[in-house]
Amino acid sequence: MKYETKVLSTKYQKPDAYGALAMPVYQTASFEFENAKAMSDAFCGRSLAPSYSRIANPTTTHLEDRVRGLTGAATVTALNTGMAAISYALTAVSAAGLNIVASKHLFGNSVSLLNDTLRNFGVEPRFADFTNVAEVEALIDNNTCALFFEIITNPQLFVADIRAITSLAHEHGVPVIADTTIVPFSEFHANVFGVDIEVVSSTKYISGGGTGLGGLLIDYGQFDWSQSPSAVLQQRVKRAGKKMAFSARVKTELITNLGALMTPQVAYMETLGLDTLAIRYRRQAESTLWLAEQCRQLPGIERVNYTSLPDNPFYILSQQQFGKLSGAVFTIDLASKEDCFAFIDNLHVIRRATNLFDRHSLAIHPASTIFGLFSEEQREKMSVPDTTIRLSIGLEDPEDLLEDIKQALISL
Repeated sequence: MKYETKVLSTKYQKPDAYGALAMPVYQTASFEFENAKAMSDAFCGRSLAPSYSRIANPTTTHLEDRVRGLTGAATVTALNTGMAAISYALTAVSAAGLNIVASKHLFGNSVSLLNDTLRNFGVEPRFADFTNVAEVEALIDNNTCALFFEIITNPQLFVADIRAITSLAHEHGVPVIADTTIVPFSEFHANVFGVDIEVVSSTKYISGGGTGLGGLLIDYGQFDWSQSPSAVLQQRVKRAGKKMAFSARVKTELITNLGALMTPQVAYMETLGLDTLAIRYRRQAESTLWLAEQCRQLPGIERVNYTSLPDNPFYILSQQQFGKLSGAVFTIDLASKEDCFAFIDNLHVIRRATNLFDRHSLAIHPASTIFGLFSEEQREKMSVPDTTIRLSIGLEDPEDLLEDIKQALISL
């Protein structure tokens, strides 16, 4: 079946008592069991029955099952935020004394997670330009527990050669964790390119309306975890096998101990969002390409950055990996930070807000917001200049959005 059919065809783990076509919201903390053995089996993982909603909830499980069917993953874990998905993924593979080779062009909080939080637990982050495979390889050693990068960086819009990165990692026996949020899995199939673990902020395309926070941790079950330098994962290999050790740690340790499972209310809304994901993405991405082309002709805009533009340095690689359209976000550069602020203040249709891939179009000045707590020197190293505005394109008519951009430029 094609994506649009498959997304509507996932069966419930148990038939609904009333035959509901939409999975109900199981608004409950706990579940009653028929007897003590059934309760024991649920708590010890010998049955699929939920034991407690901090660990599993039928509404959340249904979202996970849907995503698993759509992606071909071995397991999917739905969490409360995209940052929770990244945190769980990096925590599951790491331990004190190990290192993670990560892109130096990451979302601000991903950098902070590595530099501040995980470093304080004894995990060493090593940052590289992932568009330079040789630079990445130079940082890998026997204690490297993962490579971590974004398939298109935010907001720089740099594109790594994903097959080159995954081939390099696997030659060294290292798993690849990729944040694929910027291009949804309805269009980009991460496992085909060798990605082992995919992390997605489902707050974005899947939610589609900014109505709830969520994250997905997707394990394709293809990496041999007996190669990992983590002693904890080696123990999991003995219990769960070479391919399922990572998922076993996430499902039986991190979910239970860290407590960030997605709530049933959000899971319900994101399940509805999945139904229209492919349709919304194509409309938004087509509008993005058209707007990026039009903005190149406007006085006052010094640079337009979108990887689907033919003269973009990543154009060929982007076409090979993502097809004609490469997400519903592009950036423009103006003459100064002051011009950026004035432009944003003058917008009427495009909203002044963070988030990506909302139904509304959104504008933000990354250097003073998402990266606002980094020093000027740090922002320069991360390629986040004061002159850049990020535009996430929604479902409005693109001609109306263009007129809004034009009128916002007039006062500069």
